[in-house]
Parts: sequence; C-alpha cells; structure tokens
Amino acid sequence: MDQIVKKASILIEAIPYIQAFRRKIFVIKYGGSILDDPGIRHNVLQDIVFLSYVGIRIIIVHGGGPHISARMKEEGLKSEFVDGIRVTDKKTLTIVGEELEKLNQQIVTEIKSLKGDVTGLRGQENIIFVKKKKAVKDLGFVGTITSVNREHLEAHLAQGQITVVSPMGMTTEKQPHNVNADEVASAIANSMKAEKLVLLTDVPGVMRDLKDMGTLMSTLTLSEVDELIKSDVIVGGMIPKVNSCVEALKGGGVNKTHIIDARMPHALLLEFFTDQGVGTQIIKA
Repeated sequence: MDQIVKKASILIEAIPYIQAFRRKIFVIKYGGSILDDPGIRHNVLQDIVFLSYVGIRIIIVHGGGPHISARMKEEGLKSEFVDGIRVTDKKTLTIVGEELEKLNQQIVTEIKSLKGDVTGLRGQENIIFVKKKKAVKDLGFVGTITSVNREHLEAHLAQGQITVVSPMGMTTEKQPHNVNADEVASAIANSMKAEKLVLLTDVPGVMRDLKDMGTLMSTLTLSEVDELIKSDVIVGGMIPKVNSCVEALKGGGVNKTHIIDARMPHALLLEFFTDQGVGTQIIKA
C-alpha cells in the first residue's frame, strides 16, 4: 500500500509541471553512444512518448557519429576531425546521409511501437538552411546554419506529432551539407522559441569532481558557466554541450536548457516533473 501511495504522490507532484508545460515546445538532442544502447533508447523514447501524451510538443534532433565512423571504417575510409567537426568529402557525405536516414527511421519505428504519433524529417529537405562552414582547414561539405523553416516544423507539431530531425542542411545552391547535431538542436530551439533545449548525454550533468556525484551542480547561470570553463572545472566533451546551451539562451528564444544523463531510467520525467530534478539546468541568471 505504501508503494501505491508513493506513486500517487509523485503524480500529484507532477501536476503543476504538466500544467505549465502543456503546449510548450521541448527540443531534445539525442546522439552518441547512448543512442546505440537498446535499453537506454527504449527508456528515453518511452519518456518522450509520455511527454507527448501530456501535451508537450517534442522535437528530437538525433546525431549519428559512431554509426558514421563505423561505416567509414567498414569501407576503408578514415574519419578526420577538425575541432570536433567531421571533415566531409563527397564519399563521406553520402555515408553521413545514409546512416542518418537509417537512424531516423529506427527512432521513428521505435516511437511508433510505443504508440507515439511521430514523423521523421531530413534536415536537408526544406528544414535546415546552411552555408559552407569556414574553419582553419577546409571541412568539405560541412554547413553552418543560416535559417530554420519554422513553419514546416510547426505544421507537424500542430498535429501532435513527435518530430524527429536528422542534422543535415541545404545551401541556396541545393547542395546538402553535414551539420553538427548540437548546432541544429540549438538553432531549432531558438527558432521555435522552445521552452527547453535538452542535451542527453552519458554523464550525470556538470560536476565539480567527475568522481563525486555529490558535486553535481543542479543549476548554473551563464556567468557561472563562464567561470567554470575558465577555472577548468568544465572541460573536454562537456564544453561543447555547455556552449550549445549558452548559445541557445543568448539567442533569446529558449527559456531554459538542461544536460541530463540518459542512462538514468526515466531521467527526462524526473528532471521535468519533480521538484528536485536529476541533471544540470543552465539558465540566464
């Protein structure tokens, strides 16, 4: 009986959050190794379907780096990166497109199996518009985002569909380009004036000591983030994630950003519908 009462109290705790977020847009970036694990993927997508059922409008931007690298290795091609961005020649671009399409279809199929209403969109098909990204070295067919087709995305959300977007874009010359998934998620979140931008990862959040869960920082402001980067508390792979959150907040369209550990069962629900939360939220002030 105590367990039943506890479950009821959790539902009651969630009510004001459900009321506050109903009809709001959440943009969720999901990629890397956590996309490969069937158990983690099932839990994440189950949470996303629940969010959709209670009236939250969901856009998923998926990555595909490990799949692309594995496919290139199979074909005897070497992956090359400059500042974390994949150098994308013509052959690589073909592989990127094919692997992202497979992943998009897989996510859509699994959401449908969970009884979610969903549609899959390729970013280069009238969704994400780009120009060639400039860097210290020629990156090939890698784009930087110039605009997002908000109306196209809105049309799917208005029908109650979870919308799954692959991170590619199209130039004015109709040339597809590879685009960093974090950048796509941040740009879409700003364009759609999303309530939240959520980055799913494989760590609990931003911690002062990666070996001590007790040092998890549940809330950070933009100024605090800047200080933590300067003092080498935020390092390595966490830097681009945090920077994506910062850019989304500075863009003015996003109210709050979150970095959440996808490995924790039902992490999305715990972060959004409980008073405590489980990850790190980054806010303007």
